[in-house]
Amino acid sequence: MEANILKKRQGKKLYNLYEAFMHLLRAFTTIHYLSKAKKNKIITEQFQERLMLAVTEVNGCALCSYAHTKMALEAGLSEDEISQLLEGSNQEHTPKEEMNAILFASYYAECRAKVDKEIWKKIVEEYKIDKALGILAAIRIITVGNVYGIALGSFLSRFKKDKSKRDKRTTLLYELIMLLTFIPFSLIALILSFILRLFKVKFI
Repeated sequence: MEANILKKRQGKKLYNLYEAFMHLLRAFTTIHYLSKAKKNKIITEQFQERLMLAVTEVNGCALCSYAHTKMALEAGLSEDEISQLLEGSNQEHTPKEEMNAILFASYYAECRAKVDKEIWKKIVEEYKIDKALGILAAIRIITVGNVYGIALGSFLSRFKKDKSKRDKRTTLLYELIMLLTFIPFSLIALILSFILRLFKVKFI
């Protein structure tokens, strides 16, 4: 599985600083929807992990793949299903009622958050607004994890002897800049998300 992840991530474009900040802002403006959806039991841990694995497959974050494989196993997903999700192959083990949400998660990552309004409308129609927003929140949260997980994982791999596991897309400068801007970007995004919610500005 790890070999496939390393192979698939090569050639996938990294996120720049502007994209990283915007993903943080998007995540902070919708994170409460996931908490609400899980509290109301309309999104399960298994469903959340399927969404997150689908996004991680597209972005090629080895660190997130490892972490969420463990979480998915603990949530009850089988090894076969996890492998299929991380390979982007036919998800024969995935519940049919969740399939369109999984496809949407992959699409969101592929289009780098530039979601077509008609596609989002169809997701809302199928899952209803509360569940759809919970799905979107899960996708946005793992996207942030991927953005910074790639930088962190690549930086940490520089201290290992096995150079084959290093992400060839990154440079030391890129990794340091991403990691050093995480905290200030997070604080600014958190404040802006609060202001947006205060004025009831939708950020979908």
